[in-house]
Amino acid sequence: MKKLSIILLALFVLVGCSKAVPEDKLLYIGQWQSEEMYLLILADGTIAYERSQNGGSISIEASIKEFVGDDFVVGYSFLTTTFVVSKPPHQIDGKWLMEVDGVTLIKADETGSG
Repeated sequence: MKKLSIILLALFVLVGCSKAVPEDKLLYIGQWQSEEMYLLILADGTIAYERSQNGGSISIEASIKEFVGDDFVVGYSFLTTTFVVSKPPHQIDGKWLMEVDGVTLIKADETGSG
């Protein structure tokens, strides 16, 4: 029970420290995916990330600490990771694309209009 409380407290601290996505980065918000990667960015600055690579997988649920150019840093205190965005959200043939950590992601069509 004590471990569960510590985990819940840690999640509360991480989520509680998130910063809303700034206006100039609103196109980042949404579900992005490829065959090997899934990235969910919420307006409140929280993210959920999963990636399969080299027979293993990694997942992160954390808060965006800051944007540095097109990249964004997630985590808390000294436990952070930077997502390198080499191509910010852009449209091609009616689909939204973004390249993160060398992977081209397609934004899920949530509204039916693109």
